Amino acid sequence: MNKRFVIILTVFIDVLGIGIIVPVLPFYVQSFGASALTVALLFAVFSIFSFFSAPVLGAWSDKIGRRPVLILSILSTAAGWLIFAVAPSIAWLFIGRIIDGLAAGNFPIAQSYLLDIAKDEKERAANLGVIGATFGVGFIIGPLLGGLLSRHFLSLPFWFVGFLALANGILAFFILPESHLGKRAEKKPEINPLRPIIRAFQAKDLRLGLAAWLMFSLALAADHSTFSLFIADRFGLGSVAASIFLAGVGVILIFNQTIALKKIWLRYFEENKLTIVFFALVALSFVTMALGNLAIFVIGLILLSLTQSIIRITVTNRITKRAGKDSQGEVLGIMSSVMSIGMSIGPILGGALFLIDSRYSYLAAALFALSAFGLLVIEQRRGRGVGTLGVTNSELEIEQQQIEIAG
Repeated sequence: MNKRFVIILTVFIDVLGIGIIVPVLPFYVQSFGASALTVALLFAVFSIFSFFSAPVLGAWSDKIGRRPVLILSILSTAAGWLIFAVAPSIAWLFIGRIIDGLAAGNFPIAQSYLLDIAKDEKERAANLGVIGATFGVGFIIGPLLGGLLSRHFLSLPFWFVGFLALANGILAFFILPESHLGKRAEKKPEINPLRPIIRAFQAKDLRLGLAAWLMFSLALAADHSTFSLFIADRFGLGSVAASIFLAGVGVILIFNQTIALKKIWLRYFEENKLTIVFFALVALSFVTMALGNLAIFVIGLILLSLTQSIIRITVTNRITKRAGKDSQGEVLGIMSSVMSIGMSIGPILGGALFLIDSRYSYLAAALFALSAFGLLVIEQRRGRGVGTLGVTNSELEIEQQQIEIAG
């Protein structure tokens, strides 16, 4: 069995689990007599613990290799889901979500694995595109599967995804070889999850890219949190229409990241320029969607789907190249944490603005995207190249010269 398939399966099961819980978890939790606040806290506790775990697990994968950390993370995910399925009380529901949150680093490690085995720059971006497309498939299948399984009994979806993750962990143990052959055993990973994030934002080669990633996360979160409310307020459309729209977005994402990425975008356009231009188009799409005309809204949604799905890949590729191979896992973990920050703040901000005027959340998203555009333009003009986490190119050049002189 292909090792690439095992990694894709890992990502798919993760996303499938997320897709399953969206429609099912509120009803399952309410069966324990819990309130809506408890449901919200169960969603939040996963994000909080994944924020802390991602950079730590990524750093450990740089030190001891991707394989052991990934397998441990997959098995932890399985344990989290199975505990959730058998939970006798609300306290055990929280324990299950915390364990799953602590294992959330398996996504950036899976990304690191595919970057490790890429033969060239185009294959790096293509591998990231496959992960993005897997996300699209998972988010289409997950909610549907969750709804079908929950018709038998509410805990069945969690049993299903738990045993699926367990099988995936066993498969990875017997099939998956180590990909990070240049791992540095002497490298000391951080136990404090905040320290690598702070250090990354202090690194001259990374800070603008990570700041742009944060702005991008805020823009998407502001959109996602008010999408259904907006189409109901402006066009009188309900949940069925929202589901159709989101399914369409998933189809565009899959096509864009599996076929168009390699055949069109990376073939005819330079990656850095493509990223910058697409950020400007993301801002334009949000403004278009805010106008309040249904036909123009659909055009804006299509434009947003095409552009943001490519940005996810090109920005990830851009930042990891600047970080260097020795820090690739750690930086992908940091990017995951930064995305968690955006996904925590964005919905609150978007919801508050929506209460003032339904268009304001989209206009705010446009401003965030425009800010990301400006940050990358500045970074491009500075022309900084590939470095390592916390070390600038000039420092690397000096070090290399000293080595050559010593030799």
